[in-house]
Amino acid sequence: MALTELRVRTAKEMGKAYTLGDYDGLSLFVSAKGGKAWHFRYYWLGKQLRISLGTYPEIGLRDARALREEARGLIARGVNPKIHRKQKRQAAKLAGEYTFMVVYEQWLARRELVLEEGRQSTLEQIRRAFKKDVLPALHRMTIHEITRHHLLEVIERIEKRGSLSVAEKVRTWFRQLFEYALVVVPGMERSPATDLHVVAAPLPPVQHNPFLRMEALPLFLRTLRTYQGRLTTQLAIRLLLLIGVRTGELRLATPDQFDLDRGLWIVPVMSLKQRAMLTRRRRKRAEDIPPYIVPLSTQAQVVVRSMLDEFKLAQKYVFASATRLTDRMSENTVNFALKRMGYNGLLTGHGLRATMSTALNEIGYPRVWVDAQLSHADPNRIRATYNHAQYVEQRRVMMQDWADRVELLERGELEAANRHLIVHLQGRAEMTWSGDHASQRSRVQALHRMEAYPQQSILSLTETDRAGLSTYMV
Repeated sequence: MALTELRVRTAKEMGKAYTLGDYDGLSLFVSAKGGKAWHFRYYWLGKQLRISLGTYPEIGLRDARALREEARGLIARGVNPKIHRKQKRQAAKLAGEYTFMVVYEQWLARRELVLEEGRQSTLEQIRRAFKKDVLPALHRMTIHEITRHHLLEVIERIEKRGSLSVAEKVRTWFRQLFEYALVVVPGMERSPATDLHVVAAPLPPVQHNPFLRMEALPLFLRTLRTYQGRLTTQLAIRLLLLIGVRTGELRLATPDQFDLDRGLWIVPVMSLKQRAMLTRRRRKRAEDIPPYIVPLSTQAQVVVRSMLDEFKLAQKYVFASATRLTDRMSENTVNFALKRMGYNGLLTGHGLRATMSTALNEIGYPRVWVDAQLSHADPNRIRATYNHAQYVEQRRVMMQDWADRVELLERGELEAANRHLIVHLQGRAEMTWSGDHASQRSRVQALHRMEAYPQQSILSLTETDRAGLSTYMV
């Protein structure tokens, strides 16, 4: 006969244990001292088993029947309720051990293990952002407790103070952290960090790094020459302007990368910003991809030799830290120096690349040469496979011309430094692109070959040079 609440409540001790049956395997066990507990009996693989569903009055009749139905549902799905309970208890125990703080530290340690050289600054960004915005809210919670709502609260606080780029990064780091947790945390079956971008505050328009036009370079170069800070910083800025590499590539430069006998800087692919794209597109290991070859003008070689002459035994990097010789120059050194020089908001380290590339394009050099010098990723996948090592000799002439123009600018000879290239079209009359007429280049028929030379050095080129350096398809 089915139990009632009254019968359960009034069941008395009888000096020995006894059981009151309900139905479908549920029963109330009454101990010799009057204690009451719910039992559920079921058959599993031909054997009768029993599990406890809790004590009365903490678990009433209605709740006991609900627990029984839950157990019967497990049996119907081929799950042993006894083993299921054991697994849940174990998962709950483990969940208590896997707090957000624990998983965060494990994830960060994992990132550090696989981090490529030159990317340690990313770890520092993560640590700063999590210490300030994330850990105060989440560090005591278990990883299983955290919901999408918890993560959104953290991100919304960051957005409200206007740090939209930080909020975007934190969203990305949340997604990566919980992807890691799905793999390593027992019982973790879903990530609360998916789709957070759907409600993200829109980012403001991208602000490109400010750069200087040619007419502003004479004053800049005079200011640089009288810079009162470290000579190393002054030379770093000068080299960035002369060759247009990224500040990160400059900071990672080591003596073995320079072949000054051939006037080349061989930048390994692991130092390049687009190394992930290169490895993905070419489906090769990074060590199998050709390095980025940077031809050095004689002026750039003088800078490099000056740095190598001062190289200390404890150093690893050509441009070492001011405080620790074993470390590389700080990522903020160049920008801080430019601010001290009075160029706050007018020029950045990355803007030195834009300064050089804008000038070379305006002078009339082929864009593919300029892009190759900048190590820009080529959107054409086939062409990108070959361009990394192409145009080296063409770029050698271009970069020597640029360095010569920088010298003219430093002497204040702006008109001479601004001279445009002489351009020859095979089978056509000679034309000189200059000023607003440079747009005529876009109207040249596609299959004509164009030869471009610095005006001051055209007569000194040999026929071999002309054949090797000057052919370009427009």
